[in-house]
Amino acid sequence: MRYSLLKILIPIKQVPETSNVKIDEASGAMIREGAESIVNPLDLYAIEAGLLLKEEYGGSVTVISMGPQSAEKALKEAISMGCDNGTLLTGKEFAGSDTWATSYALAETIKNLYDFSLIICGERATDGDTGQVGPAIASLLDVPLATYVSRIESIEAGYIVVERLIESGYEKLKLRLPALITVTKEIAIPRLPTLRGKQRAKVNPIPNLSAEAAGIDKAKIGLNASPTRVVKIETPKITREGKLITASSDEESISRACDELVKFIQNIV
Repeated sequence: MRYSLLKILIPIKQVPETSNVKIDEASGAMIREGAESIVNPLDLYAIEAGLLLKEEYGGSVTVISMGPQSAEKALKEAISMGCDNGTLLTGKEFAGSDTWATSYALAETIKNLYDFSLIICGERATDGDTGQVGPAIASLLDVPLATYVSRIESIEAGYIVVERLIESGYEKLKLRLPALITVTKEIAIPRLPTLRGKQRAKVNPIPNLSAEAAGIDKAKIGLNASPTRVVKIETPKITREGKLITASSDEESISRACDELVKFIQNIV
């Protein structure tokens, strides 16, 4: 029996478009003001995986994010790609949340507001690069988990069969639904937003939920509830300097360049 009418949830994150991010040295939190933001590139693969499953089995795809109101842009981009709707957790109470507090907030929101068959997460976020939120959500919801999924083989009789990437190759897992998976770039090639999708996203309202509206304990979110502490921030120093030596076609400049190269090699041997 094929599993039909999937209810798919995809947590996504808005991240800075540039790698040149600034950190508040006092709190250790990222300064997002003034930085251009985009959908976390690795979340686009999760979105595509969800849309392909929807096209094959039917159902719906909902994206959910936590962040400032500007994160609505990321949710609307996901809707323009084909997702059905989105929800944004936003408010000052969420500011400074680390991966633990973020996972708790998302898990509580899902537990209180959503009935789901499958949660699909990107492998990791490009700003934090931890890969912790997806597995933490699965743990808090007490559902089966498969990480680094490179292929979804089938969904039948209340189970999902996936192939995941491991150090020695691949392994196949069968998980009872509802479940959570994190996916790699091998899962699919993300589609581009369509004009019709952009038009639909423009008029599709994005509910903005506070912690109270989502049933989240405020004492467990935000900077004060985050166990991660940034002790010290340092900018890496580039100690190696390059030297450019140009040589023309004349023997004198070629000889000089060769001498410089020999000296360089002798100094590092």
